[in-house]
Amino acid sequence: MGTVTATTFRPHRHDVLLAVVSVLVGLLLWLLGIHSNGDRPTPDWLALIPLLVLGAMEPLRRSNPRLTLAVGTVGVIADQFTVGNLGTVLIFTDLMYAAVVYGTPASARRLPITTGLITIAVTIASVAWLRTPQSLMIGVLTGIVCFGPALTGATLRNHRDAAEAARLRAGQTALLAEMDRSQAVTAERARMARELHDMVANHLSAIAIHSTAALSIDSADTSRQALGVIRENSVQGLAEMRRLIGLLRDAGAEQEAAATPCLDGLDALLGQARVNGAASGLDFVLVDERTPGEPLPAPVELAAYRIVQESLTNALKHAAPGEVTVRVGRAGPEGPLTVRVDSPYGDRPGPRAPGSGTGLTGMRERTQLLGGEFAAGRAGPVWRVRAALPAGEGAVTG
Repeated sequence: MGTVTATTFRPHRHDVLLAVVSVLVGLLLWLLGIHSNGDRPTPDWLALIPLLVLGAMEPLRRSNPRLTLAVGTVGVIADQFTVGNLGTVLIFTDLMYAAVVYGTPASARRLPITTGLITIAVTIASVAWLRTPQSLMIGVLTGIVCFGPALTGATLRNHRDAAEAARLRAGQTALLAEMDRSQAVTAERARMARELHDMVANHLSAIAIHSTAALSIDSADTSRQALGVIRENSVQGLAEMRRLIGLLRDAGAEQEAAATPCLDGLDALLGQARVNGAASGLDFVLVDERTPGEPLPAPVELAAYRIVQESLTNALKHAAPGEVTVRVGRAGPEGPLTVRVDSPYGDRPGPRAPGSGTGLTGMRERTQLLGGEFAAGRAGPVWRVRAALPAGEGAVTG
């Protein structure tokens, strides 16, 4: 069974202090015989009633500004029928100010306009009735008592709201900056993972295959040939690792340009694949159907090179004996660059290198980052990898 917890209202200590001080000042003025309205036919002590009532409203100025303003308005009007007390008028001005600062946004917008219109109306009525220059003072005093506090409260509230909005915008900006930083870090880590996989996996796969062959086949010639391939791939893999570390250390634009491969290096890439795949009965053929000298954006060329490199690595791991065909072409200067790698599909004798599946993921990510299309799967007797990379002037090259 639940329990009901009563919420106890506790006024702000500054409001309580303000109420006490205001009432004491009003009492002091009354004891000294200082009245704001002059002589009235009513007893002097009646002026204390509005003072005490408005003083009791001060602790509620933050929690219930609408009630305090309504009571304060009635009290200050009633004060005009007594000898008057300046303390009552001062408390009313504070209640008007608090109604704008702590009230609803609609009240904060309406009160300065309403009190301004009241001030104008009182001024016109006083001049029309009394027809003396001194009658203007009634309008001035009305503006000081009601319009002035309302305008001051509205100004303060606007500044406070603007400061809060600026704080929220700063918080949102900081949050967006942190999100951008996190996304940039994630994207950079993914890029580094793709580069590391594409640069090193080819050599490590060849090392794994030939070391397995050397261990399983008891032949001096086979072991010597396998060790030669292992050494060559180890040296090249180490060189690739050094280039990657140089890029990570930001060694300079020249080193980055030198370390970024391009499609002109496909012949060397396939030559290395022929050496690595000879023991598995694989041959590699390059068909370059591009127009000679046709420029390509650097990110497109890098992506195409890496897709070919990863496809050759997968062929070394999984392809059946036969011919692996790499075909690169482009339909016109504004057409996409197409890359297609066909590998024999089927059972293969001899050792295999294990696969993790990250190669296809990396190729797909590279293609998607450029806004291209990627597909990989079995097509009859071959395993086909195909990528179409936008390479025109409006292509995404970032």
